[in-house]
Amino acid sequence: MYNYAHEQRAVVFVIDMKSFYASVEAVARGYNPLQVPLVVASQAANTGSGLILAASPMAKQKYHISNVSRVRDLPKHDDLVVVPPRMNFYIQKNIEVNAIFKKFVATEDMHPYSIDETLLDLTKSWHLFGQSPREVARKIQLLVKERLGLYVTIGIGDNPTLAKLALDLLAKHHVSMIGEIHYEDVPDVLWPVTDLANVWSIGKKTALKLQALNIKSLYDLAHYNPYKFKSKFGVLGVQWFLLSWGIDRAVISEASHPKEKSYGNSQVLPRDYTQRFELHIVIREIAEQVAARLRAHHVQTSQISLSIGFSRATVTGHGFTQQCRLPATNSSKSLTQQLWQIFDTHWAGEPVRNISISYGQLSADTSQQLDLFTPVTEQLKPHQVDQTIDAIRQRFGFTAIVKASSLLNGGTAISRANLVGGHDGGRKPDER
Repeated sequence: MYNYAHEQRAVVFVIDMKSFYASVEAVARGYNPLQVPLVVASQAANTGSGLILAASPMAKQKYHISNVSRVRDLPKHDDLVVVPPRMNFYIQKNIEVNAIFKKFVATEDMHPYSIDETLLDLTKSWHLFGQSPREVARKIQLLVKERLGLYVTIGIGDNPTLAKLALDLLAKHHVSMIGEIHYEDVPDVLWPVTDLANVWSIGKKTALKLQALNIKSLYDLAHYNPYKFKSKFGVLGVQWFLLSWGIDRAVISEASHPKEKSYGNSQVLPRDYTQRFELHIVIREIAEQVAARLRAHHVQTSQISLSIGFSRATVTGHGFTQQCRLPATNSSKSLTQQLWQIFDTHWAGEPVRNISISYGQLSADTSQQLDLFTPVTEQLKPHQVDQTIDAIRQRFGFTAIVKASSLLNGGTAISRANLVGGHDGGRKPDER
């Protein structure tokens, strides 16, 4: 047995908002989130059918509805409540939930993992709120329920990994919705787990690879030769091996930063695009949208990338990705023209279904490179136009000013203006 004496012993909570989107919609309609069969369904044109984004616990239990179902497969029952998504509303509720969490920890000890999951390091503060971490967890549950009507599930552990495993393996299956795993519990709680496909960070594909090595449980994983395991899976193999022993030396307050930042956006088109002028419209729309983000953050790009995904109907391949360097700029016009050139060079008429654009090699927006053969006022004009458009959209919304080409059949910018994360943003919480 490994000696954990030299491992950190923090008090970490991983908190999950139970069926978050569905619960928020249930509370907004006066229902108990745990008792109403409710689903949040998106009707996005580019999916070919509406998707179930979230299902309440009762919808899952009573009608066996999962979050990967399609609207066309929903059972026909009078008591099943089906509502459209309101992403802006969910973001607002997420902010309110995290504001409650901040009452228990310093800001640097809180890490939002996703819109419905947050990590808290209460090592320094839990004793201010209760006699034990479990008592503090219960207080958090009651406070969120009292103020927002929502239920939260909490995993408690000596480090982030143990807290996450406590959430998934114990809390989500216990009536208290609280689970707790410590180093001493690893042999009895972790090692008997055989459903590796559903263990956090492993997944179905990795579980099959492990099974090929005769690794069928976390016990098998913990007792496999770590050097052989690393040679087969590299750094990820080391992480899975450490997980099986419940070891994680990450500290939430020690935030990590990416070595190089970039800005980008992508779209799944509502149909196969085969006309060059339509594809040019969408490329321009995305290019301008991301360029506006560069200007908002006062940076320029020196490297652009264009990825084109072909339709499944094509037999010529999956698509292409090309990038090029250019003088630092955040000009919508310059970036669009460069992306058009890349596209025209590499596209041979295949039907397109995905477009992705990213800008990297960022630098501060402190100057503009001019050439000697064009009047200065003419070179500065595009920058001034960009700034004016940005100001109008910031004040009145994106659709306050759009180019005429976006009104054509191929344009998608207007229809996507209210989308958040690819789904309907809905009305703002204070709108009726």
